[in-house]
Amino acid sequence: MGEEIRYCPVEKALAVISGKWKPYIFRYLTGQTKRFGELQRALPHVTRKTLTQQLREMEEDGVVIRKVYPQVPPKVEYSLSDYGKTLIPVMSSLSSWGQVHSKRDNHARDNQPDG
Repeated sequence: MGEEIRYCPVEKALAVISGKWKPYIFRYLTGQTKRFGELQRALPHVTRKTLTQQLREMEEDGVVIRKVYPQVPPKVEYSLSDYGKTLIPVMSSLSSWGQVHSKRDNHARDNQPDG
């Protein structure tokens, strides 16, 4: 018999927020609606294709709402869904932990003996 595949809630949660640009997208959408171009300008190092892909994944996971206005040129806005807003305290906690870890990591490196 094969190995039993176990459900891991942490892995499921990380799948929603993992991706090089998702934390940045999440940060820019927290508390505000942004047009695609605004997101692209805020993240100049991400390609249009990658930004579109990350936004689609976030939309599929239900954390982002994409609203298309029927006009020419097309107007598309992105915002956090109510479900996505439940991630705000999670992302805030991760950010705080990351800051502590970064300081700890830097302190450990600074105290390494010269070799």
